[in-house]
Formats: sequence, structure tokens, C-alpha cells
Amino acid sequence: MTDLVTLSDADLTLSVAPLGAEMQSFAKGGKELLWQGDPTWWSGRAPILFPIVGPAPGGRLRIDAFESEMAQHGFARQSQFLLEESSATSCRHVLIDSEATRAQYPFSFRLAVTHALEGGTLKVSADVINTGDAPLPFCLGFHPAFAWPLPGAEGQPHGVTLANKAEPALARINAGRLGDARLPSPFRGGKLTLAHEQFEADAMIFPEGAGTALSYGAEHGPRLDFTFENLPFLALWQKPGAPYLCVEPWHGMHALQGASAQLLERPGALSLAPGEGASFGYTVTPHL
Repeated sequence: MTDLVTLSDADLTLSVAPLGAEMQSFAKGGKELLWQGDPTWWSGRAPILFPIVGPAPGGRLRIDAFESEMAQHGFARQSQFLLEESSATSCRHVLIDSEATRAQYPFSFRLAVTHALEGGTLKVSADVINTGDAPLPFCLGFHPAFAWPLPGAEGQPHGVTLANKAEPALARINAGRLGDARLPSPFRGGKLTLAHEQFEADAMIFPEGAGTALSYGAEHGPRLDFTFENLPFLALWQKPGAPYLCVEPWHGMHALQGASAQLLERPGALSLAPGEGASFGYTVTPHL
């Protein structure tokens, strides 16, 4: 893949592509942790979701009187980013508005995605700046997929443990929209034992209460510890039976059932004033 940036720090290595500013590999001690995008299941690896999270109802983005075609999760994941800065341990890719983006989304913006390895931890951040003279409406999310099972944990049950020990209610997607019903939590005392059949009804979405930190992996073996910044919603997803788990922190989500298709009516949608910016990020610390 052309212009792939490779970072390393101690026993961590990371590679990032300019297409979508998407991670292609994340390994510790040579053991690959990131899903490798087998199209038999899902060709993505770690897309950046902008300016929407989830599909646009009917495939059409609506902002006030403006309407256009918009692919699921927005256009950033299929856009070429410019490498702005890189070093042995970090890189920053930038996407700015263009004639192509303005045809779908008539706003001026700067989206900078930074990947860094530091002290045994992967740090990923996204900074959005409104570079125009009108309010900038958007949602932003991360969609990284990790190996299930993790290397060294083959044959062991895997789970997700919330640091806040909460039991957040579950929400589901219906026909591309988020249902307003809240289902019983699959967590018990902050712990969820994963099973492929949990994803037969699509993603498990937790709009409230999942907190800012969790662990994914085997109970007494390899695990990944996560923290989240300015990302209040959590989704867990895989195609049922696939060998990966997506741990997805979001700010913004699907359009609600029964609500209009307007972007700003989505839960968590943001609007930045001219010149204003917002930052979002997550970290992953592997323990193998």
C-alpha cells in the first residue's frame, strides 16, 4: 500500500494508510492485534467515522434544507488524507474540505487524525476544526477491530469489562435507525462474556453509562485496556462468527426511529461555531 506510515516504540509497531487515515496493523512483540480486513467477513480494519456515524436514512444526508447522497459512516473512511507530520513514534494525517466533500457536505472543515505509540500504549486522536463561516454540524466515531481471539488466548472465553462496573442498557438498530427501546443489559457487575450469537441482531449499542475505560480479552490472559476521551457512546460489533471484535467509541450515532433524518437530531451530534474545534480520542494498552 503506497505511503503507508510505520511507527515503532519498544515492542509495539503500528502502520497507518493515507486512505481514511486507517490503521493497517498494530502488533506487540510481533503478534498482530488488529483485524486484517479479510473481505470474506469485513474489509475494514479501523475506519474513522465522519461526518456521520451509521447510515443516512435512505442514503440521504439532510442538514436543514440541504440534501445529498451519503454513504454509511460518512466519507472520511474513503477519503485520501494528507500526511502532515510523522516521526518514529507518531504521525498526523489531515483531511480538509474539497469540491468533492462540499458536494456531499457543504461545509469547510479540517479533520486531523493522529496516531502515536508512547510508553506501551497506542494513542489515537481526532481533531475537528470549523474553518468556515457557518456552524459545522457533525458526528464522529472510531471503529477499530481487534482479533478475537487475541494471540495467546486461543480457546479461551473472551469478554469486555467496564472499569465503572456498570450495567448499561442495550439498544439495537432497526432498519438503519436506533430503536428507542432499552433492553436489559448484557453486563453483570461491569462484565460481559462475549458470544457470537450476541451479534445476530447487529451491533450492541450502549448509549448511556458505559464509562470512559474498559478491557477486552481473556479473563486470565491477554487483554487490551482502553480509555476514551469525549466519546460518550459505545458499540460492540462483529459479523456473527467472524474472528474480530470492533470496540467503537462514538460522539453521535444513528438517526432515531420516529425522528427526522436531520443530522443534528441524531443523539450526540455536535455543532461547532466558526473557528471552534473539538477533540476526541482513545488509547489501547496491550497486555500479552
